[in-house]
Amino acid sequence: MGANGYAVNTPSPEQPAGFLIRLARQFVAFFGVGVVAAIVHYGLLIALKEVFFYDPVHASLAGYVAGGIVSYALNRAYTYEAQRGHFEAGWRFGVVAFVGFGLTWLLMALFTRQLGWHYLFAQIITTGIVLIWSFFAHKYWSFAEKR
Repeated sequence: MGANGYAVNTPSPEQPAGFLIRLARQFVAFFGVGVVAAIVHYGLLIALKEVFFYDPVHASLAGYVAGGIVSYALNRAYTYEAQRGHFEAGWRFGVVAFVGFGLTWLLMALFTRQLGWHYLFAQIITTGIVLIWSFFAHKYWSFAEKR
Protein backbone atom coordinates (compact mmCIF):
# COMPACT_ATOMS: atom_id res chain seq x y z
CA MET A 1 0.00 0.00 0.00
CA GLY A 2 1.15 3.48 -0.83
CA ALA A 3 0.86 6.51 1.42
CA ASN A 4 -2.50 7.43 -0.15
CA GLY A 5 -4.10 4.09 0.89
CA TYR A 6 -4.07 2.65 -2.64
CA ALA A 7 -1.95 -0.20 -3.94
CA VAL A 8 1.39 1.13 -5.17
CA ASN A 9 0.62 0.65 -8.88
CA THR A 10 -3.07 1.59 -8.69
CA PRO A 11 -3.86 5.22 -9.54
CA SER A 12 -6.20 6.95 -7.11
CA PRO A 13 -9.54 8.22 -8.47
CA GLU A 14 -8.22 11.78 -8.09
CA GLN A 15 -5.32 11.17 -10.50
CA PRO A 16 -5.95 11.53 -14.25
CA ALA A 17 -5.27 7.83 -14.93
CA GLY A 18 -7.66 6.83 -12.13
CA PHE A 19 -10.33 9.10 -13.53
CA LEU A 20 -9.94 7.63 -17.01
CA ILE A 21 -10.06 4.06 -15.70
CA ARG A 22 -13.21 4.82 -13.71
CA LEU A 23 -14.75 6.58 -16.71
CA ALA A 24 -13.94 3.61 -18.97
CA ARG A 25 -15.47 1.15 -16.48
CA GLN A 26 -18.59 3.27 -16.21
CA PHE A 27 -18.88 3.49 -19.96
CA VAL A 28 -18.52 -0.30 -20.30
CA ALA A 29 -21.27 -0.80 -17.69
CA PHE A 30 -23.40 1.85 -19.44
CA PHE A 31 -22.83 0.08 -22.75
CA GLY A 32 -23.83 -3.29 -21.25
CA VAL A 33 -27.01 -1.80 -19.82
CA GLY A 34 -27.56 -0.18 -23.20
CA VAL A 35 -27.41 -3.57 -24.92
CA VAL A 36 -30.21 -4.86 -22.69
CA ALA A 37 -32.24 -1.66 -23.17
CA ALA A 38 -31.61 -1.81 -26.93
CA ILE A 39 -32.95 -5.37 -27.11
CA VAL A 40 -36.16 -4.11 -25.52
CA HIS A 41 -36.20 -0.97 -27.73
CA TYR A 42 -35.44 -2.73 -31.02
CA GLY A 43 -37.68 -5.69 -30.19
CA LEU A 44 -40.66 -3.41 -29.69
CA LEU A 45 -39.72 -1.27 -32.71
CA ILE A 46 -39.55 -4.28 -35.03
CA ALA A 47 -42.72 -5.87 -33.62
CA LEU A 48 -44.72 -2.65 -33.96
CA LYS A 49 -43.40 -1.94 -37.46
CA GLU A 50 -43.48 -5.44 -38.95
CA VAL A 51 -46.43 -7.06 -37.14
CA PHE A 52 -48.71 -4.10 -36.40
CA PHE A 53 -47.60 -1.82 -39.27
CA TYR A 54 -46.87 1.22 -37.13
CA ASP A 55 -45.07 4.19 -38.61
CA PRO A 56 -41.34 3.64 -37.87
CA VAL A 57 -40.99 6.95 -36.03
CA HIS A 58 -43.87 6.14 -33.67
CA ALA A 59 -42.63 2.56 -33.21
CA SER A 60 -39.16 3.87 -32.41
CA LEU A 61 -40.52 6.26 -29.80
CA ALA A 62 -42.53 3.48 -28.11
CA GLY A 63 -39.38 1.36 -28.03
CA TYR A 64 -37.40 4.29 -26.64
CA VAL A 65 -39.79 4.61 -23.69
CA ALA A 66 -39.72 0.86 -22.93
CA GLY A 67 -35.93 0.75 -23.22
CA GLY A 68 -35.67 3.87 -21.06
CA ILE A 69 -37.47 2.20 -18.17
CA VAL A 70 -35.05 -0.73 -18.32
CA SER A 71 -32.11 1.67 -18.65
CA TYR A 72 -33.04 3.69 -15.55
CA ALA A 73 -33.32 0.66 -13.32
CA LEU A 74 -30.11 -0.99 -14.49
CA ASN A 75 -27.97 2.17 -14.71
CA ARG A 76 -28.99 3.24 -11.24
CA ALA A 77 -28.04 -0.14 -9.85
CA TYR A 78 -24.91 -0.99 -11.85
CA THR A 79 -23.36 1.99 -13.64
CA TYR A 80 -23.35 5.18 -11.63
CA GLU A 81 -23.42 4.14 -7.95
CA ALA A 82 -26.17 6.70 -7.45
CA GLN A 83 -26.13 8.67 -4.23
CA ARG A 84 -29.33 10.54 -5.03
CA GLY A 85 -32.70 9.15 -4.00
CA HIS A 86 -35.11 7.78 -6.59
CA PHE A 87 -37.12 10.98 -6.65
CA GLU A 88 -34.16 13.28 -7.32
CA ALA A 89 -32.34 10.93 -9.71
CA GLY A 90 -35.65 9.94 -11.31
CA TRP A 91 -36.77 13.40 -12.36
CA ARG A 92 -33.27 14.18 -13.64
CA PHE A 93 -33.24 10.91 -15.58
CA GLY A 94 -36.64 11.89 -16.96
CA VAL A 95 -35.36 15.23 -18.24
CA VAL A 96 -32.39 13.56 -19.96
CA ALA A 97 -34.72 10.88 -21.35
CA PHE A 98 -37.10 13.57 -22.62
CA VAL A 99 -34.26 15.25 -24.52
CA GLY A 100 -33.24 11.82 -25.85
CA PHE A 101 -36.86 11.19 -26.87
CA GLY A 102 -36.85 14.49 -28.79
CA LEU A 103 -33.54 13.63 -30.45
CA THR A 104 -34.91 10.20 -31.39
CA TRP A 105 -38.04 11.74 -32.92
CA LEU A 106 -36.07 14.39 -34.80
CA LEU A 107 -33.38 12.05 -36.11
CA MET A 108 -35.73 9.20 -37.03
CA ALA A 109 -38.05 11.60 -38.86
CA LEU A 110 -35.10 13.13 -40.69
CA PHE A 111 -33.49 9.82 -41.60
CA THR A 112 -36.63 7.87 -42.59
CA ARG A 113 -38.97 10.54 -43.94
CA GLN A 114 -36.60 13.10 -45.42
CA LEU A 115 -33.62 10.98 -46.42
CA GLY A 116 -35.53 7.75 -47.11
CA TRP A 117 -33.22 5.51 -45.05
CA HIS A 118 -34.37 2.06 -43.96
CA TYR A 119 -35.81 2.36 -40.46
CA LEU A 120 -33.34 -0.07 -38.85
CA PHE A 121 -30.29 1.68 -40.32
CA ALA A 122 -31.75 5.01 -39.18
CA GLN A 123 -32.34 3.60 -35.71
CA ILE A 124 -28.74 2.35 -35.42
CA ILE A 125 -27.35 5.81 -36.25
CA THR A 126 -29.88 7.46 -33.93
CA THR A 127 -29.02 5.08 -31.11
CA GLY A 128 -25.32 5.96 -31.37
CA ILE A 129 -25.98 9.69 -31.18
CA VAL A 130 -28.44 9.42 -28.29
CA LEU A 131 -26.10 6.99 -26.46
CA ILE A 132 -23.31 9.57 -26.30
CA TRP A 133 -25.68 12.34 -25.17
CA SER A 134 -27.25 10.12 -22.50
CA PHE A 135 -24.01 8.77 -21.04
CA PHE A 136 -22.54 12.18 -20.30
CA ALA A 137 -25.83 13.78 -19.23
CA HIS A 138 -26.50 10.97 -16.75
CA LYS A 139 -22.92 10.86 -15.52
CA TYR A 140 -22.61 14.58 -14.86
CA TRP A 141 -26.19 15.40 -13.90
CA SER A 142 -28.73 12.61 -13.31
CA PHE A 143 -26.52 10.38 -11.17
CA ALA A 144 -23.72 12.84 -10.35
CA GLU A 145 -22.29 12.79 -6.86
CA LYS A 146 -23.90 15.26 -4.51
CA ARG A 147 -21.68 18.22 -3.71
